[in-house]
Amino acid sequence: MADITAAMVKDLRDRTGAGMMDCKKALNETAGDTEAAVDWLRTKGLAAAAKKAGRTAAEGLIGVTTAGTRGAVVEVNSETDFVAKNETFQGFVRTVTAIASELGSDVAALLAASYPESDGSVHDKLTHNIATIGEHQTLRRAAIVEVGQGIVTSYVHNATVSGLGKIGVLVGLESSAPAEILEPLGKQIAMHIAAANPLALDETGLDAELVERERAIAREKAAASGKPADIVERMIEGGVRKYAQENSLMTQVFVIDGKSKVSDIVAAAAKTAGTPIVVKSFVRLQLGEGIEREEKDFAAEVAAAAGI
Repeated sequence: MADITAAMVKDLRDRTGAGMMDCKKALNETAGDTEAAVDWLRTKGLAAAAKKAGRTAAEGLIGVTTAGTRGAVVEVNSETDFVAKNETFQGFVRTVTAIASELGSDVAALLAASYPESDGSVHDKLTHNIATIGEHQTLRRAAIVEVGQGIVTSYVHNATVSGLGKIGVLVGLESSAPAEILEPLGKQIAMHIAAANPLALDETGLDAELVERERAIAREKAAASGKPADIVERMIEGGVRKYAQENSLMTQVFVIDGKSKVSDIVAAAAKTAGTPIVVKSFVRLQLGEGIEREEKDFAAEVAAAAGI
C-alpha cells in the first residue's frame, strides 16, 4: 500500500473540495496517484471539478496590450507578490508585452530582442532586474491574437495597474461591424472568459485526451447506475456532451446575464450591426497556472532557526 501523507490528503482536498476522509480513501484506492484520485472522487460524486485542476503558485504579472487588429499577452514570474508592486518590474513587463506585440509569442526570440533605451537584450535587462530587485524572475510565456478585419479586445482581472494583473484575456472579433459595436462586445466576452475559463472556442477544439478522460468517468458513473445497456450509452454520451458544452466558449452560458449562450450574444450583436461577427480566437493567461511552488514548513523553519 502506498504511503499516504497528510500533505497529499490536504493537496487533494484543496483541489477537489472533497472531505478529508474521502480524499484519504481515494488516495488509498489509487495507490497515491493524485490525478487518479481526482477522477475516483468524481466518479463517486464527491468532487465537483470539471477539468484538471491547476494550482496557481507563482507570482509576478500578466501584461496585456492591444492595437487595432492585434494584441499580445505576456507572463513574467517572480518569487513574491511584493515584486509585482515594484515599478521597475512593472515597467519591464509592460515593455516586453509591447515587444511581443511586434515580434510574436516565441519566448527565445523575445529574450534575444533588443531592449529599448539600452545596449542590451531583453535577457540582459531581465538579468539586471534580478540583481537589482533581488529575486529570481522569468519570462515564462507569451501569446498573440490577430484578426484580418475587426478588433482585438482585452481584459485584465485583478489589475495592479493599467494593463497589468493576475489574469489577462484577449479576444479577436472578425467583422466589418463598427467599433462601437465590436468594442463593448469584445470586452464583455473577455470578461466572461476570465470568469468561466473555457478550454476551447468550440467543441472541435477541445483536447481529445480530456474528452476521453471525461468519457471514462461518465462510463463508470453510468455503469454503477444498474440501468440497461442502451440507457447507459445515452448517459455516457449525455455526460460527454455536457462537458463539451460547459467547456467550449460559444456554448457556455454567458456569465453577464446568466441565461444566454455566448453564441447567442454574438448573433444578437451581428443582427444589430447588420453584418456577420465571428469570434476568431481567444487566449486567457492566468498568473502561475500549472506551476507548483515548494510548500514550506514554517514551523520547522522557525524551529531550525531557534536551534530546537
